Amino acid sequence: MRVAIIGGGAIGAACAMFLRRLAPHADVRVIEPDPTLRLASSARSAASIRQQFSNALNVRLSQFGLQVLREAHDWLAVDDAPLDLGFVESGYLFVATGDAGAQALRDNHAVQREAGAPVQLLDAAELARRMPWLRSDDVRLASLGSGGEGWFDGEAFARALARKARALGAHWHPARVVGFERGAHALRTAQLSDGTRFEADAFVLAAGAWSHAVGALAGAPVPVFARRRTVFVFSCPTPLPRTPLVVDPAGIWFRSEGAGFIGGWSPGAHDADPDDLPLDEPDLDQFEQRLWPALAHRVPAFDALRRSGAWAGYYEVHPLDHNGLVGPHPQCANLLLACGFSGHGLQHAAGIGRGVAEWLVHGGYRSLDLTPLAATRLAGGAALVERAII
Repeated sequence: MRVAIIGGGAIGAACAMFLRRLAPHADVRVIEPDPTLRLASSARSAASIRQQFSNALNVRLSQFGLQVLREAHDWLAVDDAPLDLGFVESGYLFVATGDAGAQALRDNHAVQREAGAPVQLLDAAELARRMPWLRSDDVRLASLGSGGEGWFDGEAFARALARKARALGAHWHPARVVGFERGAHALRTAQLSDGTRFEADAFVLAAGAWSHAVGALAGAPVPVFARRRTVFVFSCPTPLPRTPLVVDPAGIWFRSEGAGFIGGWSPGAHDADPDDLPLDEPDLDQFEQRLWPALAHRVPAFDALRRSGAWAGYYEVHPLDHNGLVGPHPQCANLLLACGFSGHGLQHAAGIGRGVAEWLVHGGYRSLDLTPLAATRLAGGAALVERAII
């Protein structure tokens, strides 16, 4: 079996690693134009993992991602070399200030608990007792992960997946796909920017924010778009304990990062950035206009915070429902999608990679049924609902 994986970030590398684990004799080629991952979402993400989703499949994907992070040496170490992914278990805190938000947390909590996620609901009094540094007098309900959530080094994770995949026999090719040769219903050959032509039995599209353009080259529409998100680095003169990753109904999030903090604003449906904005130009106006007022409201000590840096990365947004597209493309049977995760791809990379490998080797999913993520839902516009999108 010959497989060409387009994209060498965390998801593409995970597909390669698991494919070589399941099929040691498979010819696996990863096509990645930027081996440094300078612009990749894997390297520019806030790199967090949570079990607080409203859809049980997303909870399960996070749980497998958590297993790989916790047991990173067993899954990813090469020649017993030390492996440090910087994993910090510190939880997520979702805050609701209105009745609708509180009910959504209750509904989500039922799904999470059914899936075995250690999540607690806190009223305002309990929240104030546990986190006196956080304003809680306007809080109706909060949801706190008491384990199995946190953050890690996303770039180190992506590189560890790639290193393990190479050790298992996968090959990386530093070039860009510029075209395909296609038969009536399947792709035959990928044409690369360096003149190379790769023939393959299957092609995996794991190009993240660039998946739309690659799909167009294949004559297979892929509704995944690059939306810029800015992450800000800031400090606070008032000493605070390490915080969880706090998600506020004002549309902002923040968490501890070393001796300081990072945070950002999550645009709503009516505020979304245009596609493909440059990553070397973070939207610094967001800090004054969107982030700081909401931060100071939720954490009074943040009224005196100081911004010290910022960077931008792409969300690979699938606008229909902000969940990923996984499995064969409806118009091209041997083009498998693994893209469009809208901000939670890094934490789900291991589960997606394992599932894609199972599909290629066994013709179906064995460990976790990823059928709800199938691209067939595009035809009828049947959204896979996930209410906990950040």
